[in-house]
Amino acid sequence: MIEKLELNHLRVLSALYEQRTVSAAAEALDVSQQAVSLQLKRIREILGDPLFVRTGHGMVPTAYGQLIQPHVRQLLALIHAMPMPMSIPLVDIERTLSISATDHAQRIIVGDLIRELRRAAPRVKVKISNIESAGLVRRMQEGEIGVAFTSNGYVPEGLLSTPLFTERYVCVAARPLTEGPGALPLEALVAHDFLVVSPAVPSFDGSAGSWFEQQGLRRRVVASVPSFFMALEYLRQSDMVAFMPSRLLPCEGLFEVPLEKYPPGFQVVAAYHPSAMPDPLLTWVLDHVRAQRGTAR
Repeated sequence: MIEKLELNHLRVLSALYEQRTVSAAAEALDVSQQAVSLQLKRIREILGDPLFVRTGHGMVPTAYGQLIQPHVRQLLALIHAMPMPMSIPLVDIERTLSISATDHAQRIIVGDLIRELRRAAPRVKVKISNIESAGLVRRMQEGEIGVAFTSNGYVPEGLLSTPLFTERYVCVAARPLTEGPGALPLEALVAHDFLVVSPAVPSFDGSAGSWFEQQGLRRRVVASVPSFFMALEYLRQSDMVAFMPSRLLPCEGLFEVPLEKYPPGFQVVAAYHPSAMPDPLLTWVLDHVRAQRGTAR
């Protein structure tokens, strides 16, 4: 039965030990006398002892009441000593922060984050893994991953996300496709073979596929890769063209292809599970990467 004791029961017992009357205990707890009496009745039922008896000098603990008094005091002291989430100094946190991120986000966000985290929280270890959408909610719920840096289109339902910055696309190829400063018409661009990057799920669609259809054009995608960095390498060795995030450029061996118009970019976000809030370490990470979003290049 003792497992049915609640925190309020311990607070009532503590007040009765100190005040020795129901009325004084009720005043100390800022509740009614009836509330204290009802709580005391319930505690007596749970523990199977009167706990207090009335005398001419107020309520005196029974032998069992005296026996458990130090335990009640110790339990309340432990509860009162429990730190609130945001009261834990970052420098005292000792744990592993697991980050899942695209290679683009690892280049733009994670490197700076690790450097600054080493200064602010030297006891925190960082574990990085490539982004994956399948199983991300479960792995975050179970604490395997603390935060993910990805595009908003890859955040599964059930996670929260914080916008960081919007990335724009630049068209690149291993050789110049225009003569002079003029822009290449989209009709001429789609005559070339395309490479697309699909980080989480292999696909030939790419993020700009529907945009080309809206322009009344259809491009020919001949290669799909999971990594922006490998895409840059493959482009240098081929005659394909691709849209790359502007923050990864310029890149040696690749030329920008000026266009009349460009597909919309993508929003980079930090994704996390609702159960992670409020976590002082995650809060610091989100505040830091938000502050850096305007300077990330």
